[in-house]
Amino acid sequence: MKKETKRNVMIIGAGGIGSFLIPLLDKTGLYNMTVYDPDIVEEKNLTYQNFTAEEVSKKKVVAMAERYKLEAMPFPVLTANQIKGFDLVICCADNLDIRRVMYNSDVKWLDLRAQGRNGAMISFKEDPKFYNTFTSGPDGSFSCQGNDWDGKAEGVKFMQVVIAGYGAQWMQNYFIGNYVAKHFSING
Repeated sequence: MKKETKRNVMIIGAGGIGSFLIPLLDKTGLYNMTVYDPDIVEEKNLTYQNFTAEEVSKKKVVAMAERYKLEAMPFPVLTANQIKGFDLVICCADNLDIRRVMYNSDVKWLDLRAQGRNGAMISFKEDPKFYNTFTSGPDGSFSCQGNDWDGKAEGVKFMQVVIAGYGAQWMQNYFIGNYVAKHFSING
């Protein structure tokens, strides 16, 4: 039986989407994951991110590394040099600055997004003439719960879980040479 070659992937963001993507990829044993995120687990994250009460105040990547096999990098990604050398860079972060860096680089990338009831996936296979459209908008950080979420469990949306699953499936297909979409969007 032929041994599978592990793919070196970088995941930017271990919160709403990343905290669900990481265990999916870990289960396969096919990926060497390097995960960047400077954020800490906050109590407000517990209803919609893959963290426990015991992990509050820990760095998100450290909490993930205690459960899954990955290299934890509790730092922001700011430059194109940081994303070089990986088979695929997956953006699960909630800001456009890193997306602009990624889209304008020569690396293979996958951009996973969720906000409220909406989700999207955009890949490096997309026509570059659309990149400005995909990276326009207000700067800053945004919750995958959307602007109208009042913080109560009754209003939690789970689009970040859907997008994490879709991203994991896209990666599986991409690395075995099957067809993969240039982009995907969903409204729940």
